[in-house]
Amino acid sequence: MKKLFIGIDVSKDVFDVCSMDESGNVIASKEVFSNTKVGIANFCKSLKRWSDCDIWICMEHTGHYGYLLASEFSQRDFKYALINPLEIKNSIGMTRGKNDAIDAYRIAYYALTHYRKLKPYVLPIKELQKLKTLVSMRDGYVKINVQLKNSLKALEIIHQSLNIRSQLNDHKLVIKRQEKSIEKVEKQIMEIIHNNEALNDTFKKVNTVIGVGMLTAVKCIIETDNFAKFKDGRKFSCHCGLAPFDYQSGSSVRGRTRTSSLSNKSLKSILFKAASTAIQHDPQLKNYYSRKVAEGKHKLSVLNAVANKIVLRIFAVANRNEPFVKLVA
Repeated sequence: MKKLFIGIDVSKDVFDVCSMDESGNVIASKEVFSNTKVGIANFCKSLKRWSDCDIWICMEHTGHYGYLLASEFSQRDFKYALINPLEIKNSIGMTRGKNDAIDAYRIAYYALTHYRKLKPYVLPIKELQKLKTLVSMRDGYVKINVQLKNSLKALEIIHQSLNIRSQLNDHKLVIKRQEKSIEKVEKQIMEIIHNNEALNDTFKKVNTVIGVGMLTAVKCIIETDNFAKFKDGRKFSCHCGLAPFDYQSGSSVRGRTRTSSLSNKSLKSILFKAASTAIQHDPQLKNYYSRKVAEGKHKLSVLNAVANKIVLRIFAVANRNEPFVKLVA
């Protein structure tokens, strides 16, 4: 059966499509559909003209903009792959110019040249999709609340020389409403966790690791698809940006071993917070941290190593039927 590779460039309102055969010939290009259920349905109907082909659909992982496409493709049992945009960009080499039609062509060409590495994307269960959305909402609310509290400090300074009591009170009410919104979202997150047996079981085990709070546990569950996408804790550490890499070449280049900037910065940040908590309450990690700092290691470097240890502990308890056991240093 002949293979057909379809590249899709997704934007907020529309998505551009380019179709290419296994010889690299463009079969159809500059096709544009609206990023709605109707537009996606029209695109799916257009695929009937190639019913005798083995169709591979490839598109960049664009977050919310591509969610509807992924959902509709999954319902129709289409074979599609979501690729990191940076991976596609680095595979192209030097380029000049950019528009949506060209991007769709480049994605189709990537699918053609790398089809042996393509893996069909499996949409997470509904509960995980809801959790991801709620956690994203919570992060947004928290960011806004931090900005509100910072501006409150400035208003209090102004109030010392200018009477703005009523405005201060209104601002404080806005902060309270924001905090209630955060509490409401957190309650909804825990309801989803508790109502799903598999998620609840994993959450309870992961939450026993010292330093791992509610948000850390939930984010790890979401990012790993309840520990189905990452089987190895070391690979997850690399994904989070905790794994150090050598930087050397020949006899002249001898750079420092350091972590990569290509990482999930949100996860890395929350795992660093978990590490900061763990070195205060876990005798083993506290002793390890103190010993390494005394040896002259940079504090952030040691904290990174502690965060890496926490990841390994999380994966250890998630993959067995026993909770974490606190050990004496």
